[in-house]
Order: sequence, then C-alpha cells, then structure tokens
Amino acid sequence: MLTYETPISTQAIQWKCVESKTESRRLHYGRFVVSPFKRGQVSTVGIAMRRASLEEVQGTGITCAKFHGVLHEYSTITGIQETIHDVLVNLKEIAPRSDSNDVKEAVSSVTGPKEVTAGDTSLPPSVKAIDGSQYIVTITQPISINIASKIEKDCGYRIENLNEYVTGEFPVDAVSMPVRNVNYSVHLFGSGRATRETSFIEIWTNGSLTPDEAISEASEKLIDLPSPFLHVKREDVSYLYSGDDGSSSASARSSSQIYDVNELEGKLSENTFIDQLELPARAFNCLKKAKIHTIADLLNYSREDSSKIRSFGQKSVDQVSKALRERFAIELPKNELHIN
Repeated sequence: MLTYETPISTQAIQWKCVESKTESRRLHYGRFVVSPFKRGQVSTVGIAMRRASLEEVQGTGITCAKFHGVLHEYSTITGIQETIHDVLVNLKEIAPRSDSNDVKEAVSSVTGPKEVTAGDTSLPPSVKAIDGSQYIVTITQPISINIASKIEKDCGYRIENLNEYVTGEFPVDAVSMPVRNVNYSVHLFGSGRATRETSFIEIWTNGSLTPDEAISEASEKLIDLPSPFLHVKREDVSYLYSGDDGSSSASARSSSQIYDVNELEGKLSENTFIDQLELPARAFNCLKKAKIHTIADLLNYSREDSSKIRSFGQKSVDQVSKALRERFAIELPKNELHIN
C-alpha cells in the first residue's frame, strides 16, 4: 500500500497589520501577523525583532536645556513653581517627532502666570510635538521664562557629562526609545512535515512613530547589522591551530588585526551599564547617586572605597561583588583606589 506525504509548502513569508489603534497621543498600538515560518523560526525572528525594536529604532528627544542666569540644577527661580531639576525631568518626557537627523533647537518663551506645556514651545519646521499638552512648568507670577532646548535623534539611553556644558546649560539624560514594548507569540498550523508557524507581533510606541514605522525600521536594522558577514573573504581571516605540544601556531595570517578575545570581552563588559547587574533597588540607587553608571565606573572603587559611598553598607558591597562575579566574572579591586 502506497502512502503519500503532505507536500511541504513553499509559500513566501508575508505580513499583515490586523489591528491598529491610537489609545492616546502618547500611546499607539499595532498587531501584526507574519507567516508561514518553519518550526523554530518564529522564536529566532521574534527575539531579534523585539530587541531591534527596543534598542535600534531611533527616537527624538531633548538632550540639553539652557536657562539664563541659572547656576545650578537644583536652583529655584522666584515665580516658578518647580526647581530647575523638575523642569529638566518634565522636558525629558516630551516626545517630539523629527524628520531630520541634524541637531535642532527649540525655544520656550512664556510670560506668566501660566501653566507652560510643550505646545508653548517654538519648534523648527522639521520637528513636531506629539502631545502639546505635555506639562513643563508653572509660572506663578507675572514674569517671563526663556528655555532654549537642544533636540537630537539617537537610540536607547543617553547619559551626559555635566562638565562638558557651560554655565546655564544643563544636560537631559534622554531616553530615545520610541518603542515602549514588544510582544510576540507562536501559533502552529498543519501537521507532520507540513507543520508551519505563524507569529503575532504586538508593538506599543510613544506616538512619535507609528507601530508599522517602528517594525519597518527595526527590520531594516536587522538586515544591515549582519551584512558585513556577507562579504567575508578567506584571506581576511586568521586561523590559530594548537600544535601537538599544546603550543599555538598560526597557520594563516593576514594584515588585519588579531584581537585578544578575553581582552575584547573585558572591554565590552566594562562599558555595560550597571542596570545589567540587576541589583536591589537600594544598592542601585546609591550607585546612581554616586555617579556610578557603568561597570567601568564601578571598577574605580575597591571594596573598601565602596563601603564609604553614602548609605552603601557592607551588605550592598557583598551584593555588588556577587553580581559582578556571577554575571561578568569580575572582582572588585581589593586595594583602595578612590574615595568618594
């Protein structure tokens, strides 16, 4: 008796937007279906798309603000309800949309009494405020306030160095992440060798990009990032073989530089933000207040130095040491290096 197997589908992978809605000016939602995939491919694509959407899609934000006659971030101005620090936090929440990759400038020039919002800001033609009602500051007296802001495009988090700015200029630690969240799910259909997968991808954005724009840009980045591997030539690669006596000898070399893998991994881990340590909130906040943002910053402190950080006790030192050891195989220096 002859048996026939179900033919394997060769249908091209296609996608379609099955739901799109604007929940608010600052929250857009899109749901997409993509199929058919072979078994296991949805997870490969889904994980990559999620990371690319969150980390590689460019967003626009205010990165610097200038106040005339103000010397310190925690200064107060008579007739202004908030401190300068509070105003900077509010500016950080503004989500503009820019059609240009160049640095742009915006100006808020308002006379009170008045509640100042993003809609009161004069923007260049290529920049648009997504939510004009976004709160900035309250002027309680009949005085004028002038805020000059710098607007830039970037990806991910951006931590500025205050020492690089002149008096009256204050950096804003911008979060250039227009995609707020991404989810994907896997659904099987068919049977046997013909089993295929369908993926549903959900994306939420802050309104500066639509979900379909975000998924399109993330896809472009995923295509561009590994493209150098398409052009690798054998003569550009150096191979190291271990001889019978255990010593390493180079069987092929080129003029390209050969990197020490351990050294490269060390440099990458040192430039990692301390968020990756997943520390308890108390220890994490103490390090942030001490201007320790990366693993490299943290390694400037020995165990003894760390215990001298304000509100940072021995328990926190032990937690940091354990996290460094388990996640990056790094130990805090034992000798005293730096005292905060």
